[in-house]
Amino acid sequence: MLAPLSDDNLILDTDSYKSSHFLQYPPGTTRLFSYLESRGGKYPVTRFFGLQYVLDRHLTRRVTAEMVEEARTLIEAHGEPFPYDGWMRVVQVHGGRLPLEIRAVPEGLNVPIHNVLMSCTNTDPELPWLVGWFETMLMRVWYPTTVCTQSWHIREIIREALEKTSDRAAEELPFKLHDFGSRGVSSRESAGLGGLAHLVNFLGSDTLEALRAARNHYGADVAGFSIPAAEHSTVTSWGQQNEVEAYRNMVRTFGKPGGLYAVVSDSYDLKRAINVHWGETLRQEVIDSGATLVVRPDSGDPPAMVRLAVRALAAKFGTTVNRKGYQVLNHVRVLQGDGINEDTIRQILQNLLIDGFSAENVAFGMGGALLQKVDRDTQRFAYKASAGLIGGEYRGIYKDPVTDPGKRSKDGVLDLVLEDGRMVTRAYSTFDTDFPGSLMRTVFRNGELLVRDSLDEVRGRG
Repeated sequence: MLAPLSDDNLILDTDSYKSSHFLQYPPGTTRLFSYLESRGGKYPVTRFFGLQYVLDRHLTRRVTAEMVEEARTLIEAHGEPFPYDGWMRVVQVHGGRLPLEIRAVPEGLNVPIHNVLMSCTNTDPELPWLVGWFETMLMRVWYPTTVCTQSWHIREIIREALEKTSDRAAEELPFKLHDFGSRGVSSRESAGLGGLAHLVNFLGSDTLEALRAARNHYGADVAGFSIPAAEHSTVTSWGQQNEVEAYRNMVRTFGKPGGLYAVVSDSYDLKRAINVHWGETLRQEVIDSGATLVVRPDSGDPPAMVRLAVRALAAKFGTTVNRKGYQVLNHVRVLQGDGINEDTIRQILQNLLIDGFSAENVAFGMGGALLQKVDRDTQRFAYKASAGLIGGEYRGIYKDPVTDPGKRSKDGVLDLVLEDGRMVTRAYSTFDTDFPGSLMRTVFRNGELLVRDSLDEVRGRG
């Protein structure tokens, strides 16, 4: 039986061809400098997030001789050369700590596209190829940054609607976009990291893995919150003839004064559920409970179903007109968690305003579109070498393909600064700089995490 390979060998967390690159750089190369940027994409700014997790979870681990031997055996059998002496130098000279220096913008900062977000350089002149070796791992920060960016832009859409139509915009906003994405992502780690990226912007989540990641890597006690909620099985198991009893059970179990609970109500017929079961049979019991019932449509065209539900609930439970002149449902709210993306959110909010209802009447649950329907090209992330020391002389490094000018990379030792109130990337033609006026910080050096932000600090930068 074959011996299993370690799940924690960080040498193997790279692309295969990286193992041949130590033989490819020019003779006399002693230093390389690479950077990460969003080269464009869907949004004009990115909200940078997740590097601290990657560094804390992965790059702070020490390399051991056993890791080196395991990696050499596998990679050479795989068809690639392996820099054995270099990796053993990491073990023997550096005690297993990675001789790299990583600088980055503060997490939670909104940075316009086409700017440096992170940089990496080697601190051992014998090991410049390490800068490229860890591109694969460091590049994965595209995922939490893209989720965080999308979530933030949706927050701004909802914020605008709330500020126009609600007297309680600040209190309502943190719970208006709820993470339903845990079951729709490709891995447990994706659920944790993507879910945590969403919690930079909101407080509502059903992704427990995000709470684990937040506590372990960002010092958050409880990063997000949820409410009791029914699913189809807890309704349909009562039988269609007893649908109203399933709803009654929810009211009596969770309908406590000041409480909040959600009930999926389209297992059979949403109109009947609202107009008959909720709006007549259980209406007074819902009101007397002192809690807020959240009715959840879960099929059909999302904008149409929300419009139907809000209008029907208004007819049955009544509304109160707030100071801004918009109707707020009494005793009930609506949660739409099916088919939600940025476009349907815009349409639903637009319909509410057209009909004279406050945006506070509706919350959104977003699953795969929040955590899974993104990729590296959503914001066109790239990690490229931009400078080197070769034979003791500085050399700018860049690519400029004639077939795609948008892929031209930057040249120089890069930094992010403020100029006339704007964030701009500054390029130096030397490694001998202390980066005056920099917005970036040295967050990792020689195997140690130097900056550990709390989730509250990250949230405060948005």
